[in-house]
Amino acid sequence: MNLYDVYPLNDIEITKASGSNVWDANGQQYLDLYGGHAVISIGHTHPHYVQRLTEQLNKVGFYSNSIKIPLQVQLAEKLGQVSGKVDYQLFLCNSGAEANENALKLASFYNGRKKIIAFKGAFHGRTSLAVAATDNPKIVAPVNETENVIFLPHNDEQALVDAFTKQGNEIAAVILEGIQGVGGIREASKSFLQKIRSLCDEYNAVYIADSVQCGYGRTGLFYSHDWAGVSADIYTMAKGMGNGFPIAGISIAPKFKPWHGQLGTTFGGNHLACAAALAVLEVIEKDNLMKNAEEVGAYLIEELKKFEQVKEVRGRGLMIGIELPAELSHVKKDLLFKHFIFTGEAKPNVIRLLPALNLTKEQADEFLKAFAELVK
Repeated sequence: MNLYDVYPLNDIEITKASGSNVWDANGQQYLDLYGGHAVISIGHTHPHYVQRLTEQLNKVGFYSNSIKIPLQVQLAEKLGQVSGKVDYQLFLCNSGAEANENALKLASFYNGRKKIIAFKGAFHGRTSLAVAATDNPKIVAPVNETENVIFLPHNDEQALVDAFTKQGNEIAAVILEGIQGVGGIREASKSFLQKIRSLCDEYNAVYIADSVQCGYGRTGLFYSHDWAGVSADIYTMAKGMGNGFPIAGISIAPKFKPWHGQLGTTFGGNHLACAAALAVLEVIEKDNLMKNAEEVGAYLIEELKKFEQVKEVRGRGLMIGIELPAELSHVKKDLLFKHFIFTGEAKPNVIRLLPALNLTKEQADEFLKAFAELVK
């Protein structure tokens, strides 16, 4: 049997990882500013993380959600404490797409409506309604096509007001990334987030903050949306939540009342996943990683803005987009194969930086030196 050919692959095999460095099968060391797509939040093979998972694996790795799992309660309490959403409720699942599916489903249960507002450039996942709310027709299969998703221009408050004025009583939810990832590191403005909140309140729609990539402390705040000073009804999270162990969740406002069978999962919130997620939150808290993400990210953004060859630098904290002109489209590839630095991308010419939240200033300087050589 062959693997289904899903991704274009770099001819690199990673055999060892520690902190913000990885090594390939030939022993070559790389600086990892990609984090496996914003997944590695506390660094590769963090000692506390490895210890937590090893100890749990030696006790029990899995049992179903038909029994009490105290680790789930501990995770909910710790997540509420670190995120500041102490009165919210936690549903655990396995991936970002699954988190968004359940958030959209819960919204529709809540107000009995079908219409979803999403935005140009959005990416919410590759399954069912999540992919229908993703602004990429190429990956929306015919079976996923629906007239229930309304795409509006990003950061366009008047378009949002007009949509609610016209169809407000049919709108179940508004779903929005605080900073679009695949869309090119584009941040929602403070007034736009506040407008979403006020319109959802006025029309009894549900505000869903997709925090899968832009959440979990990456921007210096736990959820990037919260810089607007208003709370969403549901926050979805995944990538950085388990530092590489598959886990996701939705944080649900108190106004939602659960009933048995409304949501469900086989693997969500299993013993190992909860141990991994608890380790991540413990390290984020103990090592003050949100503050580090804010400070090192601000330093990187400030330094990157000094390059006259760069068209625009976007983002917040350690979620940074560097838009380059077409003639510098080779820079990402050269960073990897000439300077041994992993970065991400967004089409057509945006380099995405999504490193671990404990990235050091020295490692940031290592990147800046290589970047300077390539764009001069």
